[in-house]
Amino acid sequence: MCVCCVYLLGIYKYTHEYICMYIFQKNMLLKQPPDVFQEAVSVADVVLWAALFPLLSDSGELRSVRGWFQQVGGLEACQTAARRVLQGKGVEALKTFLQKHPATQTQRRDSPTNAEDGEHVMTVEEIEEAAQIWSEGLKASPAVTERKHPVLPQEGKRNVLLTSALPYVNNVPHLGNIIGCVLSADVFARYGRLRGWNLLFICGTDEYGTATENKAREEGLTPQEICDKYHAVHADIYQWFQIDFDFFGRTTTERQTEIAQDIFWRLHERGFLLEDTVEQLRCESCQRFLADRFVEGECPHCRYPEARGDQCDKCGRLINAVELRNPQCKVCKETPVIRSSKHLFLNLPKLEDELEQWLDKSTGSGDWTANARHITHSWLRDGLKPRCITRDLRWGTPVPHEDYKEKVFYVWFDAPIGYLSITANYTDQWEKWWKNPQQVELYNFMAKDNVPFHSVVFPCSLLGAQDNYTLVNHLIATEYLNYEDTKFSKSRGVGVFGDMAKDTGIPSDVWRFYLLYLRPEGQDSAFSWSDMALKNNSELLNNLGNFINRAGMFVSKFFDGCVPEMLLNEDDKRLIAQVRWELKQYIQLLDKVRIRDALKCILNISRHGNQYIQVNEPWKKIKGGDGDRQVRAGTVTGLSVNVACLLSVVLEPYMPSVSYTIRHQLQAPPTCVSAMLQNTGTFICTLPAGHSIGTVLAPLT
Repeated sequence: MCVCCVYLLGIYKYTHEYICMYIFQKNMLLKQPPDVFQEAVSVADVVLWAALFPLLSDSGELRSVRGWFQQVGGLEACQTAARRVLQGKGVEALKTFLQKHPATQTQRRDSPTNAEDGEHVMTVEEIEEAAQIWSEGLKASPAVTERKHPVLPQEGKRNVLLTSALPYVNNVPHLGNIIGCVLSADVFARYGRLRGWNLLFICGTDEYGTATENKAREEGLTPQEICDKYHAVHADIYQWFQIDFDFFGRTTTERQTEIAQDIFWRLHERGFLLEDTVEQLRCESCQRFLADRFVEGECPHCRYPEARGDQCDKCGRLINAVELRNPQCKVCKETPVIRSSKHLFLNLPKLEDELEQWLDKSTGSGDWTANARHITHSWLRDGLKPRCITRDLRWGTPVPHEDYKEKVFYVWFDAPIGYLSITANYTDQWEKWWKNPQQVELYNFMAKDNVPFHSVVFPCSLLGAQDNYTLVNHLIATEYLNYEDTKFSKSRGVGVFGDMAKDTGIPSDVWRFYLLYLRPEGQDSAFSWSDMALKNNSELLNNLGNFINRAGMFVSKFFDGCVPEMLLNEDDKRLIAQVRWELKQYIQLLDKVRIRDALKCILNISRHGNQYIQVNEPWKKIKGGDGDRQVRAGTVTGLSVNVACLLSVVLEPYMPSVSYTIRHQLQAPPTCVSAMLQNTGTFICTLPAGHSIGTVLAPLT
């Protein structure tokens, strides 16, 4: 493979054959007149030229490529781009430029493989080792300890503080909201507890701001009444989805005011706030400045006609309300006018160097999703600008400064502080979590639109406060979940909402499974009713449910509810090794918060189990002589029911009710969970010969 291909494969993942063939064809055009070559230049030429620039611009090597490279580089547009980036400093200038762009995410050879990459080929040594460990059975192992509140950091433990983005209180959450933050965080929280981590999972409703005032106007209630109503709705829906918070709070509390105002004064005293005059839209009919969500108009970027005053739902770009075309007041439908108002700003440029130093450390040592890294780097690449932290609203945390007593904090300054205040309402010892970066690992879960506020704005607030705050170590962001062929929209009632899911009569575990199966980890995904039915039938019932039910039923029907003796042959040992490998992959993937891929490992385990049963046909062997009955039928049944027990363990973060039902029916020992999930994963015989199981019913029907 040539040097060019090695370089380009690392950046764009083109195939070697494609790159060589493409450049060969372009070299042929060099024999044509220059005007013919210029007409044949495409976007692909420009992309490849820019990618190869660091490699070829100062090199005399690779003559076969150089003619094409020089011809494309001779185009006026390419010369202008090179001058703009290099600024007369030569190729070395690219170093600074490229450092502000996120590195391409390539999978290392020692990283967990994708669950769909193909079956792992077992060596003889792996098979024998797996069978030996499995046969040793369940040794003394501590059961997962019961939680005692308040959960506080402990010396010598892995202390994990886990937050889910605070959902707006102004509406019923839809499935996109649920998978984007609370459900993904719940899976990881459950997994962490099973692994023995000392973990605190907190969340709550974000209750201040324009969205709440809008909803209050629509329903003829006060903002506080709206908050009380929808906080209860959210809490009920999350409880039905089995989201296991340690504490689910809210931001309209005295602790929120106290902590937000303390951070404000610390920023003010240290010179990190600026004062400036802002042009805003004011509705003369309503006699008030219009906050972002009280105004709609045409997006200046994509021309979407119903863009909000802070962000466009269609293209996702952030908007300044005065940039909207044909703006309208949402209350009275009148056209607002532009007026000036004095506000306070967080001086992000002054904190930029400190922020970059912290980001280098956090992204270098922590698990940040690729989109989180990309979005954060794009903000830094474009240069940080002062960000307004006050708003002309009535419903919010009051600004304690005398000159701004009629204003409240802007929600994106105020809302992330809710993590702290909610923890403070959970325990008076909240600072042991939030002012303890030496002992605590902080995970933030959210959808990608929340990233810049968690990776730039909020960290700058805490860095500027200079009070030893715990900053995020791992930022986990999903892409968007769409609905069929369109987007979920709370304001327009498009999609499936939490209360609707509950009213279908479909168990919450089934909803959890499907949402996690299509969790938008690397790209957007789409909810589909037909696909949900298909996955329920093909994966849940025919694969997972079929295997677990058959394994338990064979024990009950053929062996009077007692696990039979197991004498392993090579096929049995191979299954054990395959299951063990999938378990290790499951743990590696979940440790890296690759939730969807880890779920595929569970389905692979049950798929191996189904194939094993089909090949060995214990229902036929049981009718044979004593050898077949005791050796093959007994071994296949005993091993299968042990695989079912493992499945009950690894399913717990995804389908907690189903997991509990299976373990209860198998009468699995409590220590089986910690024993199999310790270290890198250990598949062992937890249901030995003679173990009695309970009444087996289909857990997934």
